[in-house]
Amino acid sequence: LSLKFGDIGNLKGLVIRFLLTTSYYQLSVQNWFSLHRLQLLYNHSIQATFNATRIHAPASYSYHCEHVSSLQRYDALLIPSSANDLSKLWEVTFIDFQIQGFNIQEGHFAYAKDCASFFSPAILMGLVMSLILLLVLAYALHMLIHLKSLDRHYECKASPAYFAQVKDNDMEDEKEPLRSSGNESYELRNQQFCKIYI
Repeated sequence: LSLKFGDIGNLKGLVIRFLLTTSYYQLSVQNWFSLHRLQLLYNHSIQATFNATRIHAPASYSYHCEHVSSLQRYDALLIPSSANDLSKLWEVTFIDFQIQGFNIQEGHFAYAKDCASFFSPAILMGLVMSLILLLVLAYALHMLIHLKSLDRHYECKASPAYFAQVKDNDMEDEKEPLRSSGNESYELRNQQFCKIYI
């Protein structure tokens, strides 16, 4: 395919040539087309040649990509064909690029195979964040399931006063609760003072 600019100012005589190939793949049981090479011609002489990578689609589809470029920041799908070539002096970027070389019907593009990967950096970051949130939620549920409720809460403090040892026959009196008001009662145990909340 050749893209000619005609008589547009300084672009007069500039031609962008797309060299496409088609192949049959038994695994997918259909023909696929690939952009094999891109050439820049000026006044019928080749100025730069780029090898295309990963630009392919089924022959009955078109290929679409937001950026097809020789620049690294756009994933460099176009690579200079030779280290000694003048291609390194050129920077080529197509924005909203769509191409179809075969099986064109009524002058319209067929359904487009997009170059966007299923695992782009944004999607991977979203999956990682979702995994972290699921782990936090699982840990919180685990803690809630194994949480034990206490029927009584004890708050024991050391007694400020000294109580003499009680004889064995008076142990029953020691274990009896003292005067209580409401839900709070007091109990004496060997120089310790305990509150029992019920």
